[in-house]
Amino acid sequence: MEFGRIFWFWVLSVGEVQMGFSLCSYPAIFNFGDSNSDTGGMSATFLPIPPPNGESFFGRPSGRACDGRLVVDFMAEHLGLPYLSPYLDSIWPNFGHGANFATGGSTIRPQNKTLFEAGVSPFSLNVQLWQFDQFKSRTIDLYNRANPDERSYLPKLEDFSNALYTIDIGQNDLTAGFRKMSEDQVQASIPEILDQFSDAVQRLYQLGARIFWIHNTGPIGCLPMTGIYFGGSSDLLDQLGCVRSHNDMAVEFNTQLKDRVCQLRGQLNQTSLIYVDVYAAKYGLISDAVNQGFTDPLHICCGYHELVIVGCGQKINVNGTEIYGASCGNPSTYVSWDGTHYSQAANHWIANSIFNGTLSDPQIPIDEACNFM
Repeated sequence: MEFGRIFWFWVLSVGEVQMGFSLCSYPAIFNFGDSNSDTGGMSATFLPIPPPNGESFFGRPSGRACDGRLVVDFMAEHLGLPYLSPYLDSIWPNFGHGANFATGGSTIRPQNKTLFEAGVSPFSLNVQLWQFDQFKSRTIDLYNRANPDERSYLPKLEDFSNALYTIDIGQNDLTAGFRKMSEDQVQASIPEILDQFSDAVQRLYQLGARIFWIHNTGPIGCLPMTGIYFGGSSDLLDQLGCVRSHNDMAVEFNTQLKDRVCQLRGQLNQTSLIYVDVYAAKYGLISDAVNQGFTDPLHICCGYHELVIVGCGQKINVNGTEIYGASCGNPSTYVSWDGTHYSQAANHWIANSIFNGTLSDPQIPIDEACNFM
């Protein structure tokens, strides 16, 4: 098995031989993460995400911090599966083809109450794992007692070992760190954060997960809101106008994350662990945005960011004048939807860049990832 794994890595790396694997037929997706892949968990738990979120696709707020679909939605479409219902949504969920445990603001490492109040989710990765554990055990019990119609809303027992497990988390660990620590302290915290990430992957393995699609973290220094809060003088910015130190930290995090994924491959038998360089996809889009049909990637479509900052869909009163965080009206030309999250058009571009496997390690498309065992 290890020889075969090394052989295929060599083949795909040098590009001398191109041999396609058989396509995978995933019965379900189980997703873990933060707002980059939250399809409504945080919105169902706390205050609902307001309009104009959802205006480009759903025609209404859908629990996503976006004008439309996220990368995880395009993933479901690509694999021929329905959009994922949030685990935390109690109104008419359908878990027949998976569930989404991601919530906006989530971190790998549990945070304290002060950070909860600052927008960091209480549903850290370990909590999402507790939820999945309970979800699986209750599903098995309910499935055995349900009638045929009821069973269509639940995954089958065998689906848990054949499903695709997607993880996109870590960005908020870094951004939360920047709020309360020095850059050296943030960097020093990365190994402990990734210890907890590795523990989570191993726990999922113990619960039956075998096929993992793991996103690294994006260029957080290129998020327009990062520039607003941390940009300061021009010497802090790179040639694209991104906050250099934040991107450098994301790169360091990703380097160590990739090493952890490689270590986990050696520890977990009969497991496919695909590391996906989302950073490269997002930075590639930002650096070539105009040629790809977008406007300045640091411009924000939704919200008000002049004398005061008003979030997308929010309202505040300033000296008797109501200011509303409105949409730009044409989000398909914007990379950034609200300064922190990408637009649907950008998410579609990013999805097309990563699903074919060219930015993965090993270089295997998402619909062939089950073969790398």
